[in-house]
Amino acid sequence: MVEKVGVNNNIHNQTFDVSVDVHQQGASKCFDDDGRLKRTGTVWTASAHIITAVIGSGVLSLAWAIAQLGWIAGPAVMILFSLVTYYTSTLLSACYRNGDPVSGKRNYTYMDAVHSNLGGFKVKLCGLVQYVNLFGVAIGYTIASSISMMAIKRSNCFYKSGGKNPCKMNSNIYMISFGVAEIIFSQIPDFDQLWWLSLVAAVMSFTYSTIGLGLGIGKVIENKGFKGSLTGITVGTVTETEKVWRSFQALGDIAFAYSYSMILIEIQDTVKSPPSESKTMKKATLVSVIVTTLFYMLCGCFGYAAFGDASPGNLLTGFGFYNPYWLLDIANAAIVIHLVGAYQVYCQPLFAFIEKNASKRFPNSDFINKDIEVPIPGFIHPYRLNLFRSIWRTIFVIITTVISMLLPFFNDIVGLLGSLGFWPLTVYFPVEMYIIQKRIPKWSTKWICLHMLSIACLIISIAAAAGSIAGVVSDLKSYKPFSTEY
Repeated sequence: MVEKVGVNNNIHNQTFDVSVDVHQQGASKCFDDDGRLKRTGTVWTASAHIITAVIGSGVLSLAWAIAQLGWIAGPAVMILFSLVTYYTSTLLSACYRNGDPVSGKRNYTYMDAVHSNLGGFKVKLCGLVQYVNLFGVAIGYTIASSISMMAIKRSNCFYKSGGKNPCKMNSNIYMISFGVAEIIFSQIPDFDQLWWLSLVAAVMSFTYSTIGLGLGIGKVIENKGFKGSLTGITVGTVTETEKVWRSFQALGDIAFAYSYSMILIEIQDTVKSPPSESKTMKKATLVSVIVTTLFYMLCGCFGYAAFGDASPGNLLTGFGFYNPYWLLDIANAAIVIHLVGAYQVYCQPLFAFIEKNASKRFPNSDFINKDIEVPIPGFIHPYRLNLFRSIWRTIFVIITTVISMLLPFFNDIVGLLGSLGFWPLTVYFPVEMYIIQKRIPKWSTKWICLHMLSIACLIISIAAAAGSIAGVVSDLKSYKPFSTEY
């Protein structure tokens, strides 16, 4: 091993401060206008990152969400969330550069954009909401992956016993297995080097979504008709109070299914120019939102049509489906592979934030800033091992895994994460930054419309959070830590 003293390569290549004005140097064949290595991202790599982040475990709860809302409100709410997400994402992408969309100073992260446009207390508030939400997503994905791994084991158990064995099992070992895999993948230094993992994960997301859709269509054909009602799950199956809370929670589940704004700027920072990064991101966002909404509508609606009021919280693991068991195994394996990649896409901004601040605070620390070059057989370039990065990321994964083992409530956690992150990160900050960036006059028609949108989304988020918290409280009444069996 060869030691290399100097600034951590990850921190050097991925500084997350507002860019310095180096435009006088000009862009070259190897470097961009901010002095960094040429970015190589395209519409398609950006779309892959977004699809990896968006078509996650959230798609599996959509049949349950539509079951709570019914045939009218369910699809309508889903289309509404897709339109809001697309519109606010275009506002956010316009804030990647300050001033001129081609030559303005770059903001490398969501927090940098807030710092440049809003400043003050809002920067700290944004950081708190964003990074707590990213932390929460890591927990949600750990829970989802363990459920899919158990589903594989259980489907084979059902097949062998002919459905006579209830096949109860504990989720802890599966969460630990997922955690071990994430510890390994968390050693990938930065976002730019994740493109291949995102592509694999995007393919996996299409795989299991397509299988879920196909099984839903097959079940509808088997039933010789569509189940469900215009107003959703009937009172009697649940109480009136449960109906209200479940409807609110469904809003959170749908919001979570569209949550990726918190990493949009980081994805945009991988995109090459010309054309301007904002133009590329608008195209990537449009492609991604259309693709995901199509899949969401098909999977959610056919899942509800197949099972009606009995729609499971997780379409592929709630065992609305038993056969063909091998196809279920493929779908759930695809979910696990996808979540391995999605976990990294969401956590890299959080990793970089902590590592940047540690490097700033302790600039002379070898433990934090020194890379050790480790030759890897078969690879041209050695792996740059950084002790601080390896240890802190490992600790982070361990913490998220332990919390997942304490709170393995998939539907409620998904709804809570969606409700907490949707309004501030997807709506409020993008709207406020866009108003400042474009200097929209106060009380103008556009200013009023943007704030009306923000207030409406805040009300939806509060309702969704209330429904999810009610669900968690209900689950905790019959829960014993570390001993949950499915």
